[in-house]
Amino acid sequence: MTKPDIITRYAEAFAALSPDNMASLMATVSPEIRFTDPFNDVHGREGFRAIFDHMFATCEAPRFHIIDIARPADGAGDRAYLRWRMSGRIKGWPHTSLDLEGMSEIHVGSDGLVSLHIDHWDSASQLLARLPLIGGMLRPVLRLFRVRPAGR
Repeated sequence: MTKPDIITRYAEAFAALSPDNMASLMATVSPEIRFTDPFNDVHGREGFRAIFDHMFATCEAPRFHIIDIARPADGAGDRAYLRWRMSGRIKGWPHTSLDLEGMSEIHVGSDGLVSLHIDHWDSASQLLARLPLIGGMLRPVLRLFRVRPAGR
C-alpha cells in the first residue's frame, strides 16, 4: 500500500470512528505513533487508543466529518492535512454541544503507517469559552485580543 493510500484509509477510518471499529483506525498507525492536540501529547498505540477511548467515555455521539484532504505542493506522499469538523455532546452537560473545526497534520513513517498526528484547533474559543464557569472568565480575555475596526 502506498503512503497516499494509507492516508486515505486513515481518513476514512477516522470519519467512521466508533467504539466498535477502533481496529480499523489502529491498523493504519505505527507502533510509535505520536498524537498531539491542545490537551494531549502521547506516544505509542496504547496512548493513541487512550485518546479515543477517553473521547467516547466523555462525549455522546462524537463524529468527525472530513471536509477536505490537502497534500503538500512538493508532491511528497508522506504527509497530508485533514480539515475536519467534530460534532457531538459532552456527557453530563446536555446543553453543551460540540461543533469544533480543525486541521490534522498527518505524517506517514518509513514503515508505511501513520507515525504522527498533530491536531490544530482553537480550544479556547471553540470549547473552553462555551463551558459553564470557565467560559464566563475566558470570554472577556478573548475579547481583549479581538481587533475592532476603526469607527466601531
